[in-house]
Amino acid sequence: MPSKRKSAAVAVGLVLLCQAAGVAGALVTDPGQGSWYAGLVKPPFNPPSWVFAPVWTTLYTLMGLAAWRVWRVGARDGAQAPAARGALTWFGVQLALNAVWTPVFFGAEQLAAALGIIVVMAAAIAWTLRRFWPLDRPAAWMLAPYLAWVSFATVLNGSLLALNP
Repeated sequence: MPSKRKSAAVAVGLVLLCQAAGVAGALVTDPGQGSWYAGLVKPPFNPPSWVFAPVWTTLYTLMGLAAWRVWRVGARDGAQAPAARGALTWFGVQLALNAVWTPVFFGAEQLAAALGIIVVMAAAIAWTLRRFWPLDRPAAWMLAPYLAWVSFATVLNGSLLALNP
């Protein structure tokens, strides 16, 4: 079993890793007046720009804490270590897809490519949640809002592509 200090350090590190994925995306995002995104035709359900930062900050925090909970299971129970490592590998896959989507969508302005990425990302999140479930149900539940938001973002991405061919 890891020490409390090590466990806390891993928790902070995982939350910061997830937040870093968001910060990296924010560096290529310009939703302001005159930006490419501002000029797109949007569906009526498009949220206002101010919603995204608090939602993503919350989601990235929950993601990091969920990963930490699964890490703890593997560190505490040697029999569960292979399952925890596998689940955390999938967590890394979905996080990498998350980090790639924003630069493709906002930076490269490629709605179709971004749609392909976000569909795969949603599937990877669902698979990660499924892998977390038998290890730590609260961790799996912590990913549920993320999956819901990314599912919504997938519909939004597809709608933006349809409205802006």
